[in-house]
Amino acid sequence: MKVSIIIPVLNSHEVVRRQILHFARMNLPDDVEVIIMDDGSDPPLESDSGVVTVHQTGETRPWTSSIARNRAAKFAKGRNFFMADVGYIIPKKAIMEAREFTGQKMQCVREFGVLDEDGAFTQDRDVLLAYGLLESRYNERGPRVPPHPNVFVMNRDIFWKLGGYNEKLVLSKPYPQGEDNRFRGAWSKWQKAGKGQVDTHRPMVYLFPRGQFCGDVDYNPHGLFHTLSRKTSHNIFWDRQKRREAKAK
Repeated sequence: MKVSIIIPVLNSHEVVRRQILHFARMNLPDDVEVIIMDDGSDPPLESDSGVVTVHQTGETRPWTSSIARNRAAKFAKGRNFFMADVGYIIPKKAIMEAREFTGQKMQCVREFGVLDEDGAFTQDRDVLLAYGLLESRYNERGPRVPPHPNVFVMNRDIFWKLGGYNEKLVLSKPYPQGEDNRFRGAWSKWQKAGKGQVDTHRPMVYLFPRGQFCGDVDYNPHGLFHTLSRKTSHNIFWDRQKRREAKAK
C-alpha cells in the first residue's frame, strides 16, 4: 500500500456521504486506501460502499480527533499517511502526489471549495458565499486560505518516530487543545536535529467554508458538521469575534 488517507469524523454524516461519492469518482489505484475513523458519532457511521473503510474509536469525550488519528494510523497500511479532517476536500492530483512521494513530509496549501450533494467539487463564488463564506473576505482574498498544520503527507515511519499525536492533551485542556501545533513542534525539533526535511512541493487541498471564515466560530454550513462549540476561553478566534461584536454595538 502506498498511501493511506486518514480522516477523523464526528457527527458529519452528510459530509461523509459526499466524500464517499467524491472518492468514488476518482477510480483510485488499489494501493490507495481511505480510512474514516468515526470518533463517537451518534448514530455511528457506516459504509458498505467499498470506497472507504470506517472504523470506530468508541470515544464519548469531546475533541478527541488526536486519538482518532492515532487509531487510524495503526490500522493504516500505506507507506505514507495523508492526514486531513472531514472538512477538507482532497483532489486526485494531491492523492497521486502523495502516492509517489518518497520523502518525509509535505505540508499542504489550502483554498475554499465545496462538495455538492452529488459529491461534485466546485469553487464557484456564489456557491462559496451560499455556504457562508464572507463576501468581504472573498472579495479581498479570493478562495485562498492560510496553511494549517492539521493537513499534511508524512512517511508512516517518521510519524511513529515522532510518537504520533499527543493523546494526553484531550484529558488536560479544553478546546483548542493545540494537538496539531504540538505535533508540528515535535517535527520542528526533528528538523533542528538534522533528521527531518519538508519537501518543497505543497499539494493543494480544499476546505468547506465554516467557522471564523464565515463570521462566527461556530458557523456550521447547512448543519453539515458536528455541533461542538468552539466558543471557549482559549480560542483566539472567539476572543476576536467577541471584540468585533462589542465594537459594533
